[in-house]
Parts: sequence; C-alpha cells; structure tokens
Amino acid sequence: MKKTWKDILLIVIGSLIFAVGVNYFTIPNRLSEGGVLGITIITYYLFHWSPGMVNLVLNLALLAVGYKFFEKRTFVYTLVTIAASSGFLFFTEDIGKRLTEDTLLASLFAGLLVGVGLGLIFRAGGTSGGSTILARLANQLLGWSIAKAMLIIDVAVVAGSVFIIGLEKAMYTLLIVYIGAKAIDFIVAGLDERVAVLIISNSPELVLDGITRKMSRGLTVLDGRGGYTGQNKDVLYLVINKQEIVQLKNIINGIDENAYVTIHNVHEMMGKGYKAG
Repeated sequence: MKKTWKDILLIVIGSLIFAVGVNYFTIPNRLSEGGVLGITIITYYLFHWSPGMVNLVLNLALLAVGYKFFEKRTFVYTLVTIAASSGFLFFTEDIGKRLTEDTLLASLFAGLLVGVGLGLIFRAGGTSGGSTILARLANQLLGWSIAKAMLIIDVAVVAGSVFIIGLEKAMYTLLIVYIGAKAIDFIVAGLDERVAVLIISNSPELVLDGITRKMSRGLTVLDGRGGYTGQNKDVLYLVINKQEIVQLKNIINGIDENAYVTIHNVHEMMGKGYKAG
C-alpha cells in the first residue's frame, strides 16, 4: 500500500511538470507535440477547445477501446495519469504565460519538462494513455512493433501540424519530441543505468580478483571455447553502472592489455541477486 501511494504521488508530480511544460512553453509559443497530446494542442489552435478537456475525452475514449491491453495495476495507474494530467492542463491553462519569446529556448524547456513529467509517470508504472494504446492496437492489427508504431504516430501528428503552425514551428516540434524522448529515457533509467560486460582474458583469475577487490562486484564465470583455436577459456560476465566503466577498464588494462571486452546496454534487469550496487 505504501508503494502504491508513493507511485501515485510520483504520477501526480509528473503530471504537474508535464502540464507546466505544455501550458508555459509549448502552447504560448505556438509549438506542438507528437501523439495524442499533439492532437490536443492542434484542436486548441483550431477551435480554442480546452487542452485539459480534450486530453481527458480523447484518452478516456482510447482507454475504453484498449483497456484489454493493460494489466489491472497499469490500467488504474493510467486512469490516475489521465485524470491528473488533464486536471493540471485545465487548471494551469489560464495562468500559463509565455516565459520566453525565444522559440529554441521554449522548445528545449518544453521537451525537457514534458519528458521529465512523462518519465516520472513511466517510472511509477503508469502510461501516457492515448499513444500507448494506439501503438498496441497497431501492433495487434498491423503487426508493427510498439516502438515503430509510436514513432509513426508521432511523426504523422507532427507532419499534420505543419498546416496549422507552419514548417518552421513543426521543425522545432521535432526537437521537443526528441528532447522529451531523451529525458524520459534518463528519468526511467536515470543514473541507475546498467551495462553488461563480457571479458575474455588470458589471465581471467587475476582480472576476476582485481574486479572483486577494487569494485566489490560479483562476477559470473562462463565456460567458453575459441572458435579458431578450440582452446577452452573462462569468460567473465558482470553488470555494472555506466559510471563504473572507466574504473573497470583501468583494472582490466592494468592486468591484461590484450583482453577482449564487450559492453552492452542493459534495458531491464529482474532479480535481486543481479542488482549492481
């Protein structure tokens, strides 16, 4: 229960930051967004419909169509997200002022705030609603991947906005979408982002001992065999924080400069035993 309330608080804070980005930077500078949010903003430019109300109606309609794609917890969190984000969009609508007339600066802050807001929502286990549902429908009906579907939806909405806000503002909107995506990635992964490392060395015992002593990390030793030589070799595997890469390289180079090392981004980790400290 404590975690649930913490998640909901995170969703509410994320929704507020999201709404501030839209009402203080995106709309006052006549920019747009991708996905359902972009449609919401365009209807405001065309008909002066309340972004909060349109966001609520569109997302609830899509949620009603695609509810079967969500687990119960995610569905509830998405409902909270829709209610909170729409509420904040509505209540900050009239007090939203243009804080800068510099379109580039407005794009940077709009992307940053919307991205951070959505990142907090995603980190808590919620979703943005509309675009996620449309992407899952495209996945079911057309066989597209979720990532591909969301990209196509965003690009289609931004391309359509050219006729309303003009080509230059649409180009700035692409900048908002890009910065927002990067901000979301950073908030969801954060400074906690991990990499997986495979090490093949002629001195595996020394490398293992050096990493264990200097980094306090556990490693997994895998049995390997050279494809050309046929020789058996120990392959060391570990998961570390990105900030620890330089330290790891220094340890390995100090023992075996000819060691073969590959580093891969880790998108998700499960299981307490494999959590890097």
